[in-house]
Amino acid sequence: MQNRIKAPIARVVDLVKRYYLESVTVSALSGVSLEFAEGDFIALMGPSGSGKSTLLNLLGCLDRPTSGEYYLGHDNVAYMEDDDLSDVRSRYIGFIFQSYNLLAQYTVVENIEVPLLYQGARLNAKTRERCISLAEMVGLGNRLDHRPMQLSGGQQQRVAIARALVNDPHVILADEPTGNLDSKTSDEIMMLLTELNKAGKTIIMVTHENDIASWARRVVRMRDGRVESDERNKPVPLAPPTGDVADVLPQVLAADGMLDQTDIADAESDR
Repeated sequence: MQNRIKAPIARVVDLVKRYYLESVTVSALSGVSLEFAEGDFIALMGPSGSGKSTLLNLLGCLDRPTSGEYYLGHDNVAYMEDDDLSDVRSRYIGFIFQSYNLLAQYTVVENIEVPLLYQGARLNAKTRERCISLAEMVGLGNRLDHRPMQLSGGQQQRVAIARALVNDPHVILADEPTGNLDSKTSDEIMMLLTELNKAGKTIIMVTHENDIASWARRVVRMRDGRVESDERNKPVPLAPPTGDVADVLPQVLAADGMLDQTDIADAESDR
């Protein structure tokens, strides 16, 4: 009996994206085709205007292509309706942004809970416990009630990483995740992302820094809306992890996994 070949977790085929600005047409992507294997860690690089951020937005279902196909698993999501795209984003994709995008009035735990609200869940003791476990996993167990302005940039990014994990996403998309951080804190964040990847998470990251891209397993370089090169990185020797991410992550995600329909429909809020 032959082994079944596992489909890529994400795949784009001849992806084109054009923007129409008055009488000018800007071609942001010009026929990009790429496959992203489950459990891989990919860095998207290129100069300003190369198309890397446009590609990340399309992968995150934040925009639609002008033409081409985008498969998330076996499903072509390129031309889904807005409601369906929102559902895909909330259930299957986790986002990490350069500017963290935390809600200033919310605590650490409440910020981690936000994607659950988008998914349609009522927050209860089970969801709160999950969010606390994720906060502890990223080293913020003693900051649960702090608000963003009471945290350093690195701590805010750790909140954003925990938030990206709360729905057990298929893919984590990171847009310049260390862009606002100093070198030491950047290394700490990249160590955390590497441990998440080793624990099985698929990560696609935009960066313009070669030292940050060196943490990834694969580097895709873009220029003028096309793929210029696509290479595997040599493994980077890492210091022993300072936290327990590799051990804790499978337990946190396996404890209850993504919320099922009963959780969404029937959970009672305790907030």
